Amino acid sequence: MSSSLRRGALAAAAIAFSIASLAACGAGHNAETLNIKPDNAATTVGDIQIQNAIVITQPDLESTGPAVVSATLFNNSRTDQTLQSITVDGTDKTAELKPAKGQKGADGGLTVPAGGSLILGGEGNASAVLPSSREAIQDGNAQKITFTLSKTGKVSLEAFVVPAESYFSDWGPSDVPAAPGASADPSQEESGRPSDGESAPGTEGATGTEGATGEPSGEADETGAAADGTTDGASEGAGTEAGTGAEAGH
Repeated sequence: MSSSLRRGALAAAAIAFSIASLAACGAGHNAETLNIKPDNAATTVGDIQIQNAIVITQPDLESTGPAVVSATLFNNSRTDQTLQSITVDGTDKTAELKPAKGQKGADGGLTVPAGGSLILGGEGNASAVLPSSREAIQDGNAQKITFTLSKTGKVSLEAFVVPAESYFSDWGPSDVPAAPGASADPSQEESGRPSDGESAPGTEGATGTEGATGEPSGEADETGAAADGTTDGASEGAGTEAGTGAEAGH
């Protein structure tokens, strides 16, 4: 075989090997891409598989509000399991587990159904809320999270810690504290209620109104005084005109 033919055969073999390798990427659970760790933490222990585990903190670094754990748990067995607890390494606190909207949680935890999945985080889904631990849970870290299940036991993995910003805002804590200095009650200016020592607008006019009904208020009324002065002036003017007209008639 000539050298040119030999080089052509080697090139064809290399191309065929490349195609086979690429085809393996979509070949199911045994695909080679599964050997590459994803950006978000994932692991499998027994019948339980955990994917996309991440800790999402408050968007404000100064906030003392809670953080949440977001993840998806798959149960590949034929029996239900219960997620009993979630802890983050470096803290002595356990996440508060709440079932999805309209569902009931299992005794002491959340149900991971047989052949199904449990989603933690996001609107309407189950949630795992961690009390404020800003000192131990810091953005940018990769921290160990431990999920404890009723049959499989403890399943641990490293997960990134990110703030509830951009894409993660929809998966972050629903309880975001108000900005410092913000008040839950409307201000006096907004509510229209006068502060101590100030009179409400229109008080003088209201006193004048009482005077108009014929009931003396006993208070000086600038508005009422002005009105009386105008009336008296008008009466005097009318009398003068009438008098002038009478004199002209004689």
